[in-house]
Amino acid sequence: MPSLIKAIRLLGDEGRLRLLRLLAREELSVAELQDILGMGQSRISMQLAQLKQAGLVELRRSGQKSLYSLVPTVDGTIRQLLQQSAAEIAEAAQDDRALSLILRKRKDRIRSYFDELAGRFGRNYVPGRSWKGLAEMLLKLMPPQVIADLGAGEGTLSLLLAQRAERVIAVDSSEKMVEYGAEIARRNGVANLEYRAGDLEELPIGDSEVDISLLHQSLHHALHPEAAVAEAVRILRPGGRVVVMDLLKHRFEEARDMYADVWLGFSEVELVDLLTGVGLTGVEVAVVHREDESPHFETVLAIGKKP
Repeated sequence: MPSLIKAIRLLGDEGRLRLLRLLAREELSVAELQDILGMGQSRISMQLAQLKQAGLVELRRSGQKSLYSLVPTVDGTIRQLLQQSAAEIAEAAQDDRALSLILRKRKDRIRSYFDELAGRFGRNYVPGRSWKGLAEMLLKLMPPQVIADLGAGEGTLSLLLAQRAERVIAVDSSEKMVEYGAEIARRNGVANLEYRAGDLEELPIGDSEVDISLLHQSLHHALHPEAAVAEAVRILRPGGRVVVMDLLKHRFEEARDMYADVWLGFSEVELVDLLTGVGLTGVEVAVVHREDESPHFETVLAIGKKP
């Protein structure tokens, strides 16, 4: 039985308190705690060592993994303090949502299988098999809809979508990009693709005009992502979807100068909060790709539906 006085003294630190709240609910690894809390590995390991020494946390080995959990015999007073602390910790609700995402990932065995399969796809030559062919097939299966490609750039994706969409509205803040994209569409006889100059936070599109609002690698360029997502919802018809494909949160600071990035990606929890915060339902988020080359950017996909 850990010393009650020593334990309560340790609970005076909010970081350790957040750790214990999570470990009281689920057995977690250091990597999972990093994802949830957004803390560095060394800080988490140090705090876990302190909590373990105090008899509050126990360690279990599972293969190469080290899993931590709250000691089952921890005093009831401490457990009560952990439950009550949520009301005073600003990040408590975010921690809980992040924990739910981690647990969902654990159960998603099918996704893990296909992630592994996708990692091999295209590495070895197989006649007739390519990402382009797969993308073309999936496009043909898509029902004709009105799609807003927000932050469309030169319009590569807009042109692909226009093959099947009822209409594509491509929006970009760069006049030169708009001119270039419109010229390419005109030259190729793509009549259902319209370019409009405009800002992500003040879209030149009417209310309830589109079925899909697509933010493909553009949200990290928005000064105010919340406003950009709110605009993407405004232009949607009821039942329409916001689709965000962006970089997972990273620490490659050079991206700000190299690619004019305002934000260094977004965590899965941040995207869930952004989409649910504007009233979208059935929000799904998942990491769908990891680059092999340094700095190993990861791509995250988030989708939500307008009621």
